[in-house]
Amino acid sequence: MNRRRFMHYVQAGLITSLGAGLASHWSSSPAQAAGSLSIRWLGHTCFLFSGSGVQVLVNPFRPIGCTAKYPAPRVSANIVLISSRLLDEGAVEGLPGRPKLLFEPGVYKTNGLQFQGIRTLHDRVNGFRFGTNVAWKWVQGGVNVVHLGGIASPINVDQKILMGRPDVLLIPVGGSAKAYNPEEAKAAIQALNPKIVIPTHYKTAAADENACDLQPIDAFLSLMQGTTIRRPGGNGITVSSGNLPNSGPIIQVLNF
Repeated sequence: MNRRRFMHYVQAGLITSLGAGLASHWSSSPAQAAGSLSIRWLGHTCFLFSGSGVQVLVNPFRPIGCTAKYPAPRVSANIVLISSRLLDEGAVEGLPGRPKLLFEPGVYKTNGLQFQGIRTLHDRVNGFRFGTNVAWKWVQGGVNVVHLGGIASPINVDQKILMGRPDVLLIPVGGSAKAYNPEEAKAAIQALNPKIVIPTHYKTAAADENACDLQPIDAFLSLMQGTTIRRPGGNGITVSSGNLPNSGPIIQVLNF
């Protein structure tokens, strides 16, 4: 199938998730592929991604429990991705403007970017307790991003195919009943082989000590001993396709 016919089928809706990777590759213009991606941590699993002239906010939260002392992430964005309807990653009330909200698994194209929402589980018991978690994959500023949200289940073969090899992987590491503990996070990193890892969903000084069951990041970093760990000293980094490591992973620990 040639490029023109393939893209016609994609636009007509005849090819969706099975062709998402090729469609993304063929439809990316040089302007989209160029540039860089700014990643700013706003606490917990919430990040703001700026690149390709678009701002993407992932998992805004309500300050409570493990996020009690963080300011509410009411920042402007064109697109908001949420992984679940839980208050620590799906509190969209009070966001400024009228951003496009994506919250279910599927393939979406908006603001010149294509997003793949991948269904996983938010707990270890068939989703009966916390339900579905949506992991998000997209390319922005020429950088392939996978944000695993609050995943708790192992990554299966189908999910791995959809996720591919991330340039940047955002992954929970603090445990609890609804997200990866350090050992589970390490197994997922080995499965996906990302170039850069940004740990999320762990206990920080912002937590209410009486209402947070997460571990600090130290247990994860100890388990990953021997891997390059960088602490840039702030809550953000800028990544471009030209400065990605040739091999990985490199762990970037952001500070709030």
